[in-house]
Amino acid sequence: MSVASDKTHFGERAVRIDEKQGLVDEVFHKVADRYDVMNDLMSFGLHRVWKDILVAKAHPSSSRPFAHLDVAGGTGDVAFRVARAGGPLTKVTVADINPDMLRVGAERARRRRLDDRVTFIEANAEALPQPDRRFDAYTIAFGIRNVPRIEKALAEAYRVLKHGGRFLCLEFSRVDLPVLDRLYDAYSIAAIPAMGKVVVGDGAPYRYLVESIRTFPSPDLFAEMIAAAGFARVDYTRLSGGVVAIHSGWKL
Repeated sequence: MSVASDKTHFGERAVRIDEKQGLVDEVFHKVADRYDVMNDLMSFGLHRVWKDILVAKAHPSSSRPFAHLDVAGGTGDVAFRVARAGGPLTKVTVADINPDMLRVGAERARRRRLDDRVTFIEANAEALPQPDRRFDAYTIAFGIRNVPRIEKALAEAYRVLKHGGRFLCLEFSRVDLPVLDRLYDAYSIAAIPAMGKVVVGDGAPYRYLVESIRTFPSPDLFAEMIAAAGFARVDYTRLSGGVVAIHSGWKL
């Protein structure tokens, strides 16, 4: 489904660009407290493996100061992995526009005694408050498709990275295996919203999340968008038969 220039997708529905952020905020307000539990259930725990691979690609240094930015990572799942992998010299900033997600993440950081190395800030991916060339690496996991203006978020990622810094995006993709694609479609359409209704008390947020996967650009098109933002050596790796992909680009 195509949309006019002043429109974007909210799931499979076309909405005004200035409406989308509020709609997305409402989704994550509803799911924040059970977000990580649902990730485990929906992916059968595979999201943990995917995030481990993402962090391995970010390769936080244990021998020098390493500044990492994780965007749309409010509950801290990726940030904690980066902090543990990099050690004491690694500092992680989590930027998320949703205060409910940030609240959950900050509580988890305190319980893990990582609150001295993982900082949580409320910020928009399209207009980050950080200065130019601040970070060694930037990650965004399952967040880019919720951004109203993806091109602006990519431009901001490029701006805040140091020269030699790496952009990494973990996002749902297009299943490319026969039979599995039909099984995955059937599972996502029927089972995930029903699961959300039981666990969160409302299936609508997960109906949106499933629909948002379908309207997200193909891996090749998204790679072109990353390159258009200025990144070099752009590529992507499909995981789990194409259920997700890790996109990568370098600021050179």
